[in-house]
Formats: sequence, structure tokens, C-alpha cells
Amino acid sequence: MADADRQPLNLLWLQSGGCGGCTLSLMCAESPDLFTTFESAGIHILWHPSISEASGTEFIDLLERIIKGEERLDLLCLEGAVVCGPNGSGKFHHLSGTGEPMMKWVAKLASVARHVVAVGSCAAYGGITAAGGNPSEACGLQFDETIDGGLLGKDFTDQQGLPVINIAGCPVHPNWVTETLLQISSGELQRDHLDEWGRPRSYADHLVHHGCPRNEFYEYKASAVKPSDLGCMMEHMGCLGTQAHADCNTRLWNGEGSCLRGGYACINCTAPGFEEPGHPFTETPKIAGIPVGLPTDMPKAWFVALASLSKAATPKRLKENAVADHIRVPPKRRVGGKS
Repeated sequence: MADADRQPLNLLWLQSGGCGGCTLSLMCAESPDLFTTFESAGIHILWHPSISEASGTEFIDLLERIIKGEERLDLLCLEGAVVCGPNGSGKFHHLSGTGEPMMKWVAKLASVARHVVAVGSCAAYGGITAAGGNPSEACGLQFDETIDGGLLGKDFTDQQGLPVINIAGCPVHPNWVTETLLQISSGELQRDHLDEWGRPRSYADHLVHHGCPRNEFYEYKASAVKPSDLGCMMEHMGCLGTQAHADCNTRLWNGEGSCLRGGYACINCTAPGFEEPGHPFTETPKIAGIPVGLPTDMPKAWFVALASLSKAATPKRLKENAVADHIRVPPKRRVGGKS
């Protein structure tokens, strides 16, 4: 079918148990902006809580038409965790004006949607909403933290044979969302384009460590010891950038931002269960002085050996700058090949 004859994809965006941060991030999409992206991809917004004017009975009528098959639903996007409490009834979160739990509406809509997309780690795995004792019994659409299942069950697939597409992050980068929706609209997204947690590999095949502005400090294990220090935050400050799957330091927020560039350690927010690491986010647990969470694919013996060599070779410039809040020792200029 020629592009001019192709029907637009109808998108419905619902919010459940969460803070709305993924929508706030999405609204900051740029180059191009969100609406230009959707228009070029042939995506029509049936309803979004922050964009659409329809509310009340108009919104409920739309949902009923979709479930009856009178309105086509191509993309069901859920932001926020599914609230299943108390005791699996979902009554902690009713969809206003319907008398029914949101979880039931989500399940019915997912059964008729061409694709189902979890936007953010809450919708994907439960996320922050499921932290602590999880009194709301929050879970993701197809995962309950690291356990298969969630609301829709581990065997759920959409009309194209795909599982729930988990655009995980807290919040998501706007381009992770737009890029994934563009892949879907062009028919290019296949099962092997998702990793084992259902995350699009377009960003999940990268590590946050890639492009980190502190990589020179990491190479020499010149470590920060307190907030605002310039050094690597892996050894003492809880940074998980060497393990976290995302491209945050090469695909920046608003062209210039990332957690590490802002001085905050990576907490691995794209992973299921990130919200409960078992220790403060800003501390690195160690055994015999060795960080418990080693870089991905790094054998412990190699890490210990390389770390010892690196620290022995740390230049004075990096050693001093690592524990300062500004550059104290600038790089020396070589003249005639000599320092």
C-alpha cells in the first residue's frame, strides 16, 4: 500500500499508578518535536491525558467504542504501574466515572490493540510504584519486577505476535518513545529487536557508561568520595553506569543533559527491580573492598588486577581533580614531545 493510502495508526495513551514523569519527558521531544514526529509517522492520537480536550463521558464513550470494535486501536500506551490491590481486585484505582478498576480497562483494551507499549519502568515492571511493601500490589503489564506475568500474563502477545514492548526508564528519554513508535509504524519492529526484558534494543544494547564524561577518571580508578566531586562514582558513590542498559550519555536530554553530566550516579532505572537495590542509591556495597556490582562482562579477577594497575598509574592531575568540585590541575601542554 502506498504511503498516501496508508491509514494512520490510532494511539491511545493511559496513565495508571505513577507520577506522570514519562509524559513530562515526552513533551520535551525535539528535532523534531512530538507532534511533527507523530504526523510524519502517520500516528493519530485518539486520546492522551495531557494533550486531548475530551474528558468525562466523551473519553469513556471512546473506550467503549474501541472495545466494541467500532474504533480501531493500533497503539495502546500505558504509563504508570498497574494497580492490582487490594487482594487482586484493582479497587484501589478505579477509572473515574466507570465504577470499574483501571486494570480491567487496560486488560480489555490490550486484548483488542494491535500493539501494547509500556512507557516507563513502572508500566514495564512495577517500578517505583511497586517499591517498599507494595501495598497497592502494583505490577507491570507483563512483568512483576523480574518475574514473568504482570497483568497480561507471560504468554501475552499482540495481534502481530509481539509481547508488550517495554520502553523502560525513569523517566524515559523522549526519543526512546518516538523512535520505537516510528519503528512500529514503519513495520520494522520485530521480536528480535527487543531484549530479554522486552526493551527496544535500539537503546538497550548500549551501556550508560558509553560516552560518560567521567570515563577518564574511571580508566584510572580516580574516584569521587563525596557529592560534587568530579571523579568516577562507581567505586564509592553507587554508580551503575557500567551495568545499566541505555544510551543516556550519547543521546542526551534536551541536547545536553544526563544524570552523570548533572553529577548524579546512574541508578540503572531501565532495569526491573532498580527501585530496591538493597542499599542507598548513593553508596557502593563492597566485599573485601571490592565493589559488588562489577562492570558488565568483567571477571572479578581481571577487575581487581586492572584496578590495581590503574590506580598505580593515576596521573596527579586526575588524582587531585577526582576529589574536587572543579578542575584544580589542568592538563599540561606538551612542547616538543616533552611535558
